[in-house]
Amino acid sequence: MALSPSSLANARIDGRRFWSTIERSAAIGTWRHGLNRLTLSDADKAIRDQFVEWCGGAGLAVRIDEVGNIFGRRAGRDDHLAPVLLGSHLDTQANGGRFDGIVGVLGALELVRTLNDLGHVTRRPIEIVNWTNEEGARFSPPMVASGCFAGVYERDWVYGRTADDGATLGGELVRIGYRGEVPVGGVVPDSYLELHIEQGPILDAERLQVGVVTHGYTSHGMLVEFRGETAHTGPWPMQSRRSALVAGARLVAAVDDIGWDFAHVGGKASAPRLQAWPNRAGILSEWAQVVCDVRQDDPVIAGIMAERVQRAVGEAAARAGCTCEILDRWNWGGRIFDEAMVELVRDTAASLGYSHRDVASQAGHDAYFLARICPTAMIFTPCRGGITHNDGEDATLDELIPGVNVLLHAAVARADR
Repeated sequence: MALSPSSLANARIDGRRFWSTIERSAAIGTWRHGLNRLTLSDADKAIRDQFVEWCGGAGLAVRIDEVGNIFGRRAGRDDHLAPVLLGSHLDTQANGGRFDGIVGVLGALELVRTLNDLGHVTRRPIEIVNWTNEEGARFSPPMVASGCFAGVYERDWVYGRTADDGATLGGELVRIGYRGEVPVGGVVPDSYLELHIEQGPILDAERLQVGVVTHGYTSHGMLVEFRGETAHTGPWPMQSRRSALVAGARLVAAVDDIGWDFAHVGGKASAPRLQAWPNRAGILSEWAQVVCDVRQDDPVIAGIMAERVQRAVGEAAARAGCTCEILDRWNWGGRIFDEAMVELVRDTAASLGYSHRDVASQAGHDAYFLARICPTAMIFTPCRGGITHNDGEDATLDELIPGVNVLLHAAVARADR
């Protein structure tokens, strides 16, 4: 049956039930005050198992695709129609919080439970999803599974992503039992909605309940490799040295300088990861890799920053006497979200009486890849001080409920079309 206008207006999630699922998630893969639930680790397997159990309890038909994305399907009255897709991710950073990504998956689960309570069957099916490896903390780059679903990455390339310990993404999917048989992608959703904590301070500072995400900062990322040669740190002359670690360190410093050069216009540049081998006392390293990225709201400025980084790669290699290669590049963000979907989120927040404002996303999200294949929008909830990717990440139930209710009403409006 369809909800009456009055029933729809009064529909709200069960906050206590939603919070209980958040608390249960927070007990899996605990680390200090937060979580360490790296992709395809034993802790990730445990939360996946719990999510599948929750989906079954909510009457959802579960399927797992070849790259481990987990889908829970709630049938619609016209079940042949393309589904409305909702979700995010359950993996975390090494020093992660209890809400990043998790709110989007468990908020979608609570939406389904609420519709079950109301006895409402939407015209279109609704599917909720947990995307594999959104964070990229164990297997780089991030968001590879949603990218594969959207046709950006090849399945076998995704399988070949390698962790520091030599484990591959494909091998770990098999190890924990989440390499599904369903072909990845090939299904174009009607639309995609992703609920997420803001990962920024604006909503918290302005005491607003909902962020309407209009677009994402343009981001350019690179994986850079330097090669030199080993030598003894004592007798080997300075003019003969070819230390890849030095080349990598010069690039790290140069990227940071680029960030400061553009900080006055909101630019950010980061080189958060430097690896080297042998990386031991008494010997120069012959190999190094650096992961770096730049972000800025204006795509032109972001492009200029990326060009600066590319020049810095060559300069760092030359000064250290090494060779260099950019092994991988990625780019996302910009004006990618569907205007009608953004307006739906904005109108829904207003109709429910929640304070809200337009915001830009400065982080990467699976929604960026979904926006390439279907109308997509994001909803932000506040997080305390904008702290995220940190075990101090925090939000209260009262701060999360408005966003989940907006997700509920926006999704139903879309699914009943």
